[in-house]
Amino acid sequence: MLVYVLWGSTYLGIRIAVESLPPLASAALRFAAAGLVLAVVLRLRRGPGALRVDRRQLGSAALVGVLLLAGGNGLVVLAESGPPGVAVPSGVAALLVAIVPLLVVLLRTVTGDRPRGWTFAGVTLGFLGLVLLVLPSGGADAVPLAGALTVVAAATCWSIGSFVSGRLRMPTDPFVATVYEMFAGAAALAVLALARDELRGFSPAEVTARSWAALAYLMVAGSLVAFTAYVWLLHHAPISLVATYAYVNPAVAVALGALLVAEPVTAQVLLGGAVIVAGVALVVSTERPRRPAGEAAAGTAGEPARR
Repeated sequence: MLVYVLWGSTYLGIRIAVESLPPLASAALRFAAAGLVLAVVLRLRRGPGALRVDRRQLGSAALVGVLLLAGGNGLVVLAESGPPGVAVPSGVAALLVAIVPLLVVLLRTVTGDRPRGWTFAGVTLGFLGLVLLVLPSGGADAVPLAGALTVVAAATCWSIGSFVSGRLRMPTDPFVATVYEMFAGAAALAVLALARDELRGFSPAEVTARSWAALAYLMVAGSLVAFTAYVWLLHHAPISLVATYAYVNPAVAVALGALLVAEPVTAQVLLGGAVIVAGVALVVSTERPRRPAGEAAAGTAGEPARR
């Protein structure tokens, strides 16, 4: 439920934060601060060895963190920044990110798994919705194509990170994994922010109170609570089940964007979004594991056990 609801609200939080904050630099600050808080809490509660991992676990966590946070989240932040007509509305961004379960199915297929026929039907339906959503309409409220493709790239990074997290030797404790993922993602985002020269001419005094408030919300609700819950789920649940958040988040994001910042909800957005969500729902319902009575939960067929 935390992942379902809170992450739906973070798309609006990102939009408000980047109104007066540099996009990638603010994302780096968000994850660095959240990672530091979580590290301190673990150290105080569990003692000096709480964050101890070996090199392979550290490298795996860092790779997943870069894919999820620098690639997945960072590209969404970039897509939502900029003037009207360039920035992707927060609700549309959430709808585009909803293709993550569809991309995971493709990744499973490439690596030798054989999903069911209905799963591929859902994937086809979902990508048809994607095309409908970004199809140029010529109107003032058309979805910016460059921004939409940026979000699709973000969804691809997030899918790869989620997919490989179950196939790498990760830290056994998901909270410890979260700390290193956040630090790695924050470091990558900071490097990219410097490469884009985002801090040239930046003055903290020019940042609005609502942008600071949105960033604080993203740190606590989006990173400390929802992202930590997501990493825990990746360690303890089949990825096909974890991915169900993808068809709840868009509804939350579209509703909040329309109600709080008057983002346009056109017929094209509604139609394309509905088709995407229908495709995702078909994939997830088809992919739910069918276990005999009394059998221990072991994940979806073709998925290795979480480590």
